[in-house]
Amino acid sequence: MRCPGQDSRYWKHDAIFDTKCPDCGTEIEFFKDQTTCKCKNCGKQVINPKMDFGCASYCQYAEQCMGELPPELLANRDDLMKDRVALKMKMHFRKDFKNVGQATKVARFAAKIAPEERAIPAVVLCAAYLHNIGAKAGTEVAPEEMEKEAVRLGREILEGLRAKEEMTEQVLAILDHIFHPGADEDLNFRCVHDALRIYQLQTANKEKPLTKDELDAALKNDFMTESGRELAVKSVIIK
Repeated sequence: MRCPGQDSRYWKHDAIFDTKCPDCGTEIEFFKDQTTCKCKNCGKQVINPKMDFGCASYCQYAEQCMGELPPELLANRDDLMKDRVALKMKMHFRKDFKNVGQATKVARFAAKIAPEERAIPAVVLCAAYLHNIGAKAGTEVAPEEMEKEAVRLGREILEGLRAKEEMTEQVLAILDHIFHPGADEDLNFRCVHDALRIYQLQTANKEKPLTKDELDAALKNDFMTESGRELAVKSVIIK
């Protein structure tokens, strides 16, 4: 059985359309199930602008269904995965808005740090969304237990979404000891760590306002990236 979106039996009048080459402006005719088409004028391989490639982020048959995916889409598959991981995180926590809020805020900080540090955004973002997946609403859970549960649930989620094995292992390596960083962590870990530290400082500052000396000490001793340190200065406001 073919995906209905690619099966010509379900096509309508707009199944064949024209678009312009982004390089030279020549009209290119697309069938809706074509992933790419080469411009006859300049030779550029143009991606189908009306094709929804979202399923390529998780479907194990994506290549067979849509043909050989262009490099641009292969590069985006992992990036699309983070959105599905975020959804799984929210489904897991359901009405536990505190933990959903924490994961979302940490991911937001991580999304700003990762590109500045040239880390792998998809790995960093997936780990950020899953870093507290081992938490339980209204219950104090020891950091070691949270990490252990995060690895278990993280593997279940990522394998269920058919994430690449390499990416899965990189994310799980971060979750394994995110609350117990070592001295020699890789770049992806450092980005997630700093995003989490900013969240923790913001939370502490709301509960009991930090002094300038306390913030300065945290900036000096608790951060692993310069980008994380700079973002913390902007994000933690001392009155």
